[in-house]
Amino acid sequence: MNPVQTQGGLEVRDLRKDFRQGGLFGRARRVVRAVDGVDLAVAPGGSLGLVGESGCGKSTAARCILRLVEADGGTIRYEGTDVRAARGPELRRLRRRVQMVFQDPYSTLNPKRTVGQTLEEPLRVHGLAGGRAAREAARALLAEVGLGADALERYPHEFSGGQRQRVGIARALILGPSLLVADEPVSALDVSVQAQILRLLDDLRERRGLSFLFVSHDLGVVRHICESVAVMYLGRVVERGPVRAVFDAPLHPYTRVLRAASPVPDPGARVALARIEGEIPSATAPPPGCGFHPRCPLATARCRQERPALREVAPGRAVACHHSD
Repeated sequence: MNPVQTQGGLEVRDLRKDFRQGGLFGRARRVVRAVDGVDLAVAPGGSLGLVGESGCGKSTAARCILRLVEADGGTIRYEGTDVRAARGPELRRLRRRVQMVFQDPYSTLNPKRTVGQTLEEPLRVHGLAGGRAAREAARALLAEVGLGADALERYPHEFSGGQRQRVGIARALILGPSLLVADEPVSALDVSVQAQILRLLDDLRERRGLSFLFVSHDLGVVRHICESVAVMYLGRVVERGPVRAVFDAPLHPYTRVLRAASPVPDPGARVALARIEGEIPSATAPPPGCGFHPRCPLATARCRQERPALREVAPGRAVACHHSD
């Protein structure tokens, strides 16, 4: 089932990405199907959370959308442009319109460059500003993300983790994008700092009219910042819909266990956290039928033989499960 048309936003259909492993000493190369026919949509000004366990393919899907990794199949369109086919000036325009906030800003910031140099360089490369104009644009953006003008002359190692993430957000915003792809942007931070960064992202989205694709394993974070959610398992989307509907009344057994295992805000509550039996099957040899059936308490013979399609079961809600009823 294809996502709802976005009329100028982000549309992803049948996205596929394989990685090949091995092949030494005459051995056959193994194929890892990291992303297997994913459909996503983010409307202009909308926000979509992409959630799942580590290794489910959500970060790979995000990187394919930005062309940090080249997809093997499917279509990616943003604001009417075919992202996979874009070249030259068209690709440069897309780079300005779509930016990424990474999980660990320290590893993606050049330790030999000051924050000012890091923020000013994209403006010069894209021919938007230089000299004093670039410096003033960087200064204004730092103020917008909660950092003082003195940060311009400082280096990444002089900042705390939360401050570095603010610099990372400023770098993503310096070209004036309309879509931010955030890959686990708060998972490396202390809980108190996470809340500050989430509030900042929420404020920026409202103030700038940004669209968000938010990748996270933390359902609480996605509930806070996203309007809709897509749940991934073994490279595929198994459930999709409005955040509150999916998290309050999940239809897929995998989503139910993720929700049950999510911490509750009341520290005094006694909750028996659920856990998923077994390990995620190998992506080099996925099971036949439903990919979740080896770990699913509801699995039947049909689940082991027939892969369920992602189908709409209510307006705006879709699930890939033979027993979603």
